[in-house]
Amino acid sequence: TMVQERVLPVSLKGKDVMVQSKTGSGKTAVFLLSIFQKAVESGNKSTALIIAPTRELAVQIEEDAKLLSSGISDYKVGCFYGGVGYKAQNEELQSGLNLYVGTPGRLLDFAKDHKIDFRQFETVVLDEADRMFDMGFYPELRKLIKVLPSQKDRQTMLFSATLNTYVKNLAWEYTENAKEIEIEPENITVEEIAQELIH
Repeated sequence: TMVQERVLPVSLKGKDVMVQSKTGSGKTAVFLLSIFQKAVESGNKSTALIIAPTRELAVQIEEDAKLLSSGISDYKVGCFYGGVGYKAQNEELQSGLNLYVGTPGRLLDFAKDHKIDFRQFETVVLDEADRMFDMGFYPELRKLIKVLPSQKDRQTMLFSATLNTYVKNLAWEYTENAKEIEIEPENITVEEIAQELIH
């Protein structure tokens, strides 16, 4: 897709990106393939974190990640979100993961309890950053970013349907010379998605 064609040459080199791309454009594959390439090159020693605004999106990313990484031996993906008990997720953390996918609130809980060592992450993805702002997750995001490696020591990829001022400020503050890439910004969703609003 267009977003894959434009972003992969940059992200595969380990550079930071700030990408405006509409829902359904194929952006999930961009950050997952970049993460998997790094894992393969490091002999499965690199770890990555993907932060998503909702449980549904986190689960969808987890499913895509498991499918796309199925050819990498011993590659483990875990998913962490609120609204469910901690027991199963705690057990998943003990199993030794390569890729952590989660929502800000639950990830912050694990950060406070020192269940996840956030200094280990070489790659960090903020997916649907504009929705995270709309849902009031900005304070949690700031707290999470503070426990990550410095921006010089990690690759940061930020994806958003709109690159508004809030999103751009976040990117400027927490990325290292991120390349800004806009894909068809006039349409926020793909035409195949039917949308209705009922008042």
